Amino acid sequence: MADPFTPSPELAAIATRWIKAYSARRSVAAANLLSSSKALTYIGSDEGELFKGDTLRETFEKYSDDQAVLLPENIKATGYEAGDFGWAYTTLTIHSPEANLRVAFRNTFIFTMEDGVWRIVHIHNSNPKPNLEAMGYELGRFEDLLDAARAERVESTQTGIASVMFTDIVDSTALASAAGDHRWNWIVTEHIGSITQQIQTEGGTMVKSLGDGTLSTFASAGAAMRTAIAIQRGMVAQTDEPKLRIRIGIHTGDVIQNEGDFVGTVVNKAARVAATCDPGNIRVSEATRVMVGDADGFNFVDPVEVPLKGLKGEHLIHSLVW
Repeated sequence: MADPFTPSPELAAIATRWIKAYSARRSVAAANLLSSSKALTYIGSDEGELFKGDTLRETFEKYSDDQAVLLPENIKATGYEAGDFGWAYTTLTIHSPEANLRVAFRNTFIFTMEDGVWRIVHIHNSNPKPNLEAMGYELGRFEDLLDAARAERVESTQTGIASVMFTDIVDSTALASAAGDHRWNWIVTEHIGSITQQIQTEGGTMVKSLGDGTLSTFASAGAAMRTAIAIQRGMVAQTDEPKLRIRIGIHTGDVIQNEGDFVGTVVNKAARVAATCDPGNIRVSEATRVMVGDADGFNFVDPVEVPLKGLKGEHLIHSLVW
């Protein structure tokens, strides 16, 4: 079946235009892009920001004018259309000069054609936060990698004390959609191959990869962290698009391999640490940090105690500067 949706630079441009008008509090311009349908809905990032139909249209101008001017930065928009229906999504940073804050935002727009003109019938804003902070649990991507490791026999040369590292591409769903299946498969294959080479350079073992995530082990915490630093620096050096960003988490402990089962508490905790990680960051457990002591080449910042799913108590983790 042919894909009914085609890329729409026009809808991407309208979404961008609405964001700029709304941020500048040009109420009339922003309201003029809204649909006249009773189905019109606006869902903001705040709990109380749910407006519909006539109520939204009647209050929109006052609501906008009452707010401080915001400065949208680094807007990236993608749109698709099929007949009289279309949608777009954007990512951007909102700068509030009064509060001197910058906040990441994502927006989704649904469009309908009215009298030959595209109008917005639905807007949804979100302020992305780590799931651990927002909902108390981690992203499922690492759970999938753990499940895959449990489901089949995996081999690693490392037993005893080992450092376990997880990696994961950020925003892979949106990137795959933009790149297309064929190119995305090639990108991921190249990415996993590069990571595998960097793991092996430090004497590590690639235990498992799934999609764009990896699970590997190292005989020393230092080797794991040197690999993580090399991987992140390689991400920055990318010249081709899309430019990938990844998260990396590391935990160190006693690994026991029993008949191919390489998934235990140490591996589980490494996955939980990785799931707390911000894009482009490396996070390590306290056990991993302690292993390298004051060794040159490692700088740790932003220590924080967090709950980790399935593990009792609070757990101290650190960001590794790279």
